[in-house]
Amino acid sequence: MKYLGLDLGLKTLGVAISESGIIAQSLTTIRFENLDFNNAIKELLIIIDIYKIDTVIIGLPKHMNNDLGDMANYVLEFKEKLLKERNLKVITWDERLSTRSALKILSDQKKKHQKQKALKDELAAQIILQNYLDSKF
Repeated sequence: MKYLGLDLGLKTLGVAISESGIIAQSLTTIRFENLDFNNAIKELLIIIDIYKIDTVIIGLPKHMNNDLGDMANYVLEFKEKLLKERNLKVITWDERLSTRSALKILSDQKKKHQKQKALKDELAAQIILQNYLDSKF
């Protein structure tokens, strides 16, 4: 099985991949106009087709009390739009603190602020995907 991990933001989509089903690695960040999920999905479908992806894991941002906020609703909307375009398995995965973890890792690596900003989404996607893969074992 080949997996993609996604971290959806208002203007970015972090993308990670696992071709082995064991190790996740960051792939890219798709940038789009604010809330233009249709354009983001168009670019994502190219990646899905190139890598012949079977399963997509998309981070679902929950509040610490387990409630779903606006961003979680955007993720669910994005998932539905993606499912209309491709017959894929799309799994939402609790992503609480994944972006914060990504920023901590980048900061610990002494990455400059601009570089942290550029890499945080795909690293967050990698963390989401790796957490999902780890849960399977």
